[in-house]
Amino acid sequence: MAGHSKWANIQHRKGRQDEKRGKIWTKLIKEITVAAKLGGGDVATNPRLRLGIDKAKDANMPNDNVQRAIQRGTGSLEGVNYEEIRYEGYGLNGAAIIVDCLTDNRTRTVAEVRHAFAKNGGNMGAEGSVAFMFKHCGQMLFAPGTNEDQLMEIALDAGAEDVITHHDGSLEVLTPVPDFSKVQDAITQAGFKAELATVTMRPETETELEGDQAESMQKLLDALENLDDVQEVFTNASL
Repeated sequence: MAGHSKWANIQHRKGRQDEKRGKIWTKLIKEITVAAKLGGGDVATNPRLRLGIDKAKDANMPNDNVQRAIQRGTGSLEGVNYEEIRYEGYGLNGAAIIVDCLTDNRTRTVAEVRHAFAKNGGNMGAEGSVAFMFKHCGQMLFAPGTNEDQLMEIALDAGAEDVITHHDGSLEVLTPVPDFSKVQDAITQAGFKAELATVTMRPETETELEGDQAESMQKLLDALENLDDVQEVFTNASL
């Protein structure tokens, strides 16, 4: 990632998400509910549910909230029926954006997403217009100073696709989505602690934005992330 710090970029986004903790709980409850509905309530056989619960723990969500979300998903508690929708579009300087939503009202969601794009200098695109610029994969990021040789050996042996060393000294482990939990377990058992561990849409190339453009792009990303029906926002913009 020439020209900027991958580590600083990830930490910046993580910090902004931490500021929105109340909203994060709501989003995680939705995600856990849908994961349990689609794959069942057993984390041993449902990687998506396990990841949702791990994120809930990181966000200090009470276990009661997690269990109720699982029960709503598996049908033992009554709950809302959510639909998964993905929108694609462009921000400043043509930077690509993917917006993943969980909604009980598709008409409301598309109107809100379109309005957020239009009001903040972006444009919604057609389905498939930017998704090809991203790779669906497991991603773990480790702080500068992590033992590169040891991490690489453990990760690759466990089934990781790649281990990338960035200019700032941070290390990034990429996995196929089905192998994410297995690789994460092997790395954790070896004593390594990832600062970020998630299944993501990772940009294949990045668009660097600075100054006013970066500020405007951040406003657009914030506007999208603040929508109640939006679960995740992915971009190839480096701010």
